[in-house]
Amino acid sequence: MPDFVYTARTSAGTDVTGKVSANSKREAIDALGHLSLFPIRVEDARRGEISLKFLQGRVSDSLIAATLAQLADLLENGVPVLDSFQVLIKQATQARLRDVLTDIHDRVADGEAIDVAFAAHDDVFNELTISVIRAGVEGAFLEDSLRRTARFLEQQAEMRGKIVGAMIYPSILFVVGITVVVVLLVFFVPQFTPFFEQMESRGIPLSLSTVSLLFIRDFLMRFGLYTFGALVFIAIWLQGQMATKWGRRILDRLKLRLPIVGPILLSAAVARFCRVLGTLLENGVPILRALEIGGHSTGNVLLADAVRRSAENVSSGELLSKPLAEAGIIPPQVMAMIAVAEESNTLENVLVNIADTIERNTARKLDMMVRLIEPVMLLIMAGAVFYIIVSLLLPVFQMGQATG
Repeated sequence: MPDFVYTARTSAGTDVTGKVSANSKREAIDALGHLSLFPIRVEDARRGEISLKFLQGRVSDSLIAATLAQLADLLENGVPVLDSFQVLIKQATQARLRDVLTDIHDRVADGEAIDVAFAAHDDVFNELTISVIRAGVEGAFLEDSLRRTARFLEQQAEMRGKIVGAMIYPSILFVVGITVVVVLLVFFVPQFTPFFEQMESRGIPLSLSTVSLLFIRDFLMRFGLYTFGALVFIAIWLQGQMATKWGRRILDRLKLRLPIVGPILLSAAVARFCRVLGTLLENGVPILRALEIGGHSTGNVLLADAVRRSAENVSSGELLSKPLAEAGIIPPQVMAMIAVAEESNTLENVLVNIADTIERNTARKLDMMVRLIEPVMLLIMAGAVFYIIVSLLLPVFQMGQATG
């Protein structure tokens, strides 16, 4: 049973503070009334704990999806809302999610609408989830909206997991390669320095590769820390610039122009937009609100601008597909399907199918890209190590020829 801290006024007119245990805020107020106290302020003692949410970690999309699916199952089987939340609270394995569900339970018990209670935790539940739940409450299909949102979050988490998993091995190769090269330059190359000095004293010139290797090594030893600090500073500065609208626009434009990677990023953004918009429309969210949320969820400013112009067209009674096609970002075949879906009034179903198709194609392209990156990185590592070894051994051969 949760505790509530209160400030109340006695019949004598003096203010007192304390703590009372109750199942909800309403019960806490009733308990204070039985004690002949007039409540001035009653708050859940755990609200302070929720304010420290950044110390409790992020709630993953997969965990949120599982929670929403369980809530939908409980409600469909006739379990009352408050009892359903109590079941979820007992099953919650993460402290932060347990606190959030408890707070939602208490808010609903105090008379708040369930969508308002969810919206109070917009740091856990994204805008799409809150909007779909709100539409479900207004349209009396809450269970269905919860299930569709859970399915959407699961698909997004699965797609994100594929991308992260595909990039693990190339990242490990990159780190290992950099480490090997640095170790060779810092610890192995200096062992040959006396030999190189002896050659120069005898008037035997070093090869160009050896001179360049020694230059790189000396540069790292003298200015390596300064270079690393400068790179960190530039990265922080660029990150700050990316927070601005113009910086984000430049970055998104550059990302789309990257060979191989650009089309994959574009496909992922288009698939995300189609799935978000289709999910919202399926759950009865008005199209203008759905376009606003869908534009924010694309992750690309250029595509978001095209969606915003589409929303302006729709608000004036025109078609959605025209400004999207004029932007030239969404592939023509996708635009053709969207245009046909608008005419046949099946936009929400077609958008979800488009998202499924694009995500399958994106997964295949991503797999091909990773398979291409791995041998390229291995070749680069082998080339760097070969360059160092040749630069060190070539003077040995030169010395042997000179003495011979």
